Amino acid sequence: MANSISPGLGGGSHGPKKHYVPDAVVFRTKPEIALALVDRARANGVRVRAWTCDELYGRTSAFLDGLDQRGQVFVAEVPTNFHGWLTKPRVLRKGPTRPRRGRPKTYPRLAAKASSCEVGNLLRYSPVFRRQAWRRYRVKDTTRGPEVWEVKWAAFGRKADDGLPSRRQCLMVIRNVVTGDVKYFVSNRVPGDPGISLRFLLRVAVSRWSVEDCFRQAKEELGLDHYEVRGWRCVHRHFYLTQLSQLFCARLRQTFAAQNARDDSLEPLSLEAVRRAVNAWLQATTTPTSKTERL
Repeated sequence: MANSISPGLGGGSHGPKKHYVPDAVVFRTKPEIALALVDRARANGVRVRAWTCDELYGRTSAFLDGLDQRGQVFVAEVPTNFHGWLTKPRVLRKGPTRPRRGRPKTYPRLAAKASSCEVGNLLRYSPVFRRQAWRRYRVKDTTRGPEVWEVKWAAFGRKADDGLPSRRQCLMVIRNVVTGDVKYFVSNRVPGDPGISLRFLLRVAVSRWSVEDCFRQAKEELGLDHYEVRGWRCVHRHFYLTQLSQLFCARLRQTFAAQNARDDSLEPLSLEAVRRAVNAWLQATTTPTSKTERL
């Protein structure tokens, strides 16, 4: 978000205002920013067994290609109109010996009648999926009960930016047994590869919701989205303080969770409970006793 702020905007009747955006900052799309963050994490020694992302990143072939080129495993959610092939299409590597009239064609290119198909239609009409039974997996236990998903998968070649198929990958379709929601995921690893199972790919696919829950908690409990500033430094200062507060509350939750585990009568602490306890403690220890101290 901050990378899209321009230093000359927002003047109104008082003329242009500076937002103090560094000159080195240039516009980048979210997938481009994400790849840069992956590179920075890897440079800092962070090793991830598999990355996952939502449709905004999954539908961007350049982002998936970037992860693949870096040797990173991904399980990316894709929209229903994402294109690819279940059988490898014929690719023409060179043209005819005698050039034909008209504009010259580029090679390599797909042969005639080798067009790709939307993943939503593959699930409905492809015999590979229609003849395949749903496989049910209990992913984890939550406060609302067990989380269970049904899965179908097939070897898949996704349509890359150049219109050609990628190397052999995996198309996984999952369905929530409670809500009936259907989601599509593409991975550059296939069940049966060393260290890769269908259960592992499923767990990676649904693990993103825990990250989204962190953002929800930060917004609802710690005011991540409660800012009314436009300056580069002000926005970053607000985000840093919010994230530091969330880290502090998470550490307290972990500390007291270990104590609660030894006493079955105590309920697990939520982030909201930790925040209220910290606010009560701050109010009790920092309440001013005179007008001078309040200044």
